[in-house]
Amino acid sequence: MKKSPLFLFLILLLQVSYAGNIPKPLYKDSKAPVESRVKDLVSRMNLEEKILQLNQYIFGENDNVNNIGETVKTMPSGIGSLIFFGSDPAVRNQIQKYAMEKSRLGIPILFGNDVIHGFRTVYPISIGQACSWNPDLVSKACTMAAKETKLSGIDWTFSPMIDVARDARWGRVSEGYGEDPYANAVFGVASVKGYQGNKLSDPYSIAACLKHYVGYGESEGGRDYHYSDISRQSLWETYMVPYEACVKAGAATLMSAFNDISGVPASANHYTLTEILKKRWKHDGFVVSDWDAVSQLINQGVAADRKEAALKAFKAGVEMDMKDNVYLENLPTLLAEKKITMAEIDEAVGRILRVKFRLGLFDHPYTPVVAESERYLQPESKAIAGKLAAESMVLLKNNGKTLPLSSSVKQIALIGPMINDKINILGSWAHHGKIENVETISEGLRSEFGNSCVLNYAKGCDLEGNDESGFDEAVAVAQKSDVVIVCLGEKREWSGENASRSTLALPAIQEKLVQTLKNTGKPVVLILSNGRPLELVRLEPLADAIVEIWQPGIAGGSALAGILSGRINPSGRLPITFPLTTGQIPIYYNMRQSSRPGLGIYQDIPTEPLYWFGYGLSYTTFSYGTPKLSATKIKKTEKLIAEVEVNNTGLVSGAETVFWYISDPACSISRPMKELKYFEKKEIASGAKTVYRFEINPMRDLSYTDANGKRFLEAGDYYVIVNNQRVKFKIEE
Repeated sequence: MKKSPLFLFLILLLQVSYAGNIPKPLYKDSKAPVESRVKDLVSRMNLEEKILQLNQYIFGENDNVNNIGETVKTMPSGIGSLIFFGSDPAVRNQIQKYAMEKSRLGIPILFGNDVIHGFRTVYPISIGQACSWNPDLVSKACTMAAKETKLSGIDWTFSPMIDVARDARWGRVSEGYGEDPYANAVFGVASVKGYQGNKLSDPYSIAACLKHYVGYGESEGGRDYHYSDISRQSLWETYMVPYEACVKAGAATLMSAFNDISGVPASANHYTLTEILKKRWKHDGFVVSDWDAVSQLINQGVAADRKEAALKAFKAGVEMDMKDNVYLENLPTLLAEKKITMAEIDEAVGRILRVKFRLGLFDHPYTPVVAESERYLQPESKAIAGKLAAESMVLLKNNGKTLPLSSSVKQIALIGPMINDKINILGSWAHHGKIENVETISEGLRSEFGNSCVLNYAKGCDLEGNDESGFDEAVAVAQKSDVVIVCLGEKREWSGENASRSTLALPAIQEKLVQTLKNTGKPVVLILSNGRPLELVRLEPLADAIVEIWQPGIAGGSALAGILSGRINPSGRLPITFPLTTGQIPIYYNMRQSSRPGLGIYQDIPTEPLYWFGYGLSYTTFSYGTPKLSATKIKKTEKLIAEVEVNNTGLVSGAETVFWYISDPACSISRPMKELKYFEKKEIASGAKTVYRFEINPMRDLSYTDANGKRFLEAGDYYVIVNNQRVKFKIEE
């Protein structure tokens, strides 16, 4: 029977109507709970789609010389993540559109990159930021960095680095917050909150990634990528502390480390990745390997081939394989051989999808495209960069009140290879920073002093080499000036990844330049720009004043100039000890007591470092009153209040950081001689007093951890230590 046109039209209309009433998949419902969306999506995925989610490719040019850059020419539409080396959101959106429209289920790509201390607005390196002892300011810098990052098409930063680092020969001390577990925890949490905001789906929030999990800072002899001999006791009391704090603060992801932890590499370590992170701490995000770290299990001697490397990393708890394709090549075979299960794959995929859902990528997969002038270097970002640079700088020496420079100074000699430097003061891991946005030391000083002083310049020498041909010009400039400002330091690549050094001393040519300038008899102000503590045993006696500026990013010139002029009162304090000589390593403030105090020391060098953790000078003076406790005896469940009054006895306003330590002189497990438990920074006007207060929660602040990570609190005597004053109290049974 022939169908009439009207009948066919009605059938078509019915089909369209029916199709329009088909409910959309639950995972596409923005109002559904995240867990329901994750479960629904995983149930719809085939094996290929699942395994693609567990892999990360790269797109664009990689300017980290330690990795081999490449451009993805053939990219699967269902890839889980891309390391995006670009900064054009339009390009990113094109790639995302390919994934959303060409993949069967429309799963968005997660775009990541290393944004360590700023995107285009480059802030001081992390070790410098820690000198500020201002976690709120660090958090604001991360918030600004997150906004620039998100508007550049990147959803995920491989930051913060919270490796406790006590060997400055390891170049990556520049990327972290120093030698103390508590300080790394506080600044790590501040960074996580700055990056991630109130919730990951906010317009300018990005996912944080804690790295490098765990113990990477203990690389043997400071040699990058090497073995780290870490007992379970050390693991828990030192290296786990910042990670636990940041996981509890909501860090979305972690990165497994390169190092071998006492025979079990970090990227194949079931104890740290699964037993602790997932089971004990209940982390529900995911772990990504470091660059090639899965395939490098072969080099580390625990995997015979790439297949075994994939098996060990995946079973240990690494969900995403960065760059090396080991998972893509081997997980299907491992599943077929029943060495891994589909339930394990589903669990890993679900963790990655959970982060994507929380970031809002399924509902808002594309980045708004706005002009660079609206994205980068906004006034608020630059103001934070300048303030953080100033608070990161540490006045290490100031004999005879050389600084601030007096009004009688009419000619200033600006000498040294760092005076006009732009690239090195940005620091390592400043991939998207541009030298045209960097204010040099010279520019900052000319802006500050140009109308009141004559500034005489001579380079003097390069950062390395043996060329002394510029010494004579430097001497002539010094001789006609009232004071000599000599700026020395490190190239950016001398610290950071794969930048281990056998000595912390600057090249001999730089030291010789300072000796030559000292011979002129003029006051010498030494400015240091570097990414690690330096050995200054020969330089310190030659300088009348020393200012450590680290690698300050884009706004270091004005910050330093303000300190030299006195417009800014320096408030930075060291988060890591400066040894007198490299031979003193390891040396850090919270060491354990020797069985024979005063003995067993080096016979050929002093015992004391040049500058201890927490050291830093000011242009004003502070006097501390006697610390007071609210009680001398408390029960384990009671809180104790410690207070100390601090008086600014100098002539100018200044910020003082008070460090509160505790000491347990007799414990079933020996403890460090003192442990930082709290710090607070306040501005105090000249002649004014203020009270600093530390509320002690015994289980939080006085307990210790055993080799299984279990905290315990023992009765007995304890001390609160502030400004080297010790106050005793007792914990009762």
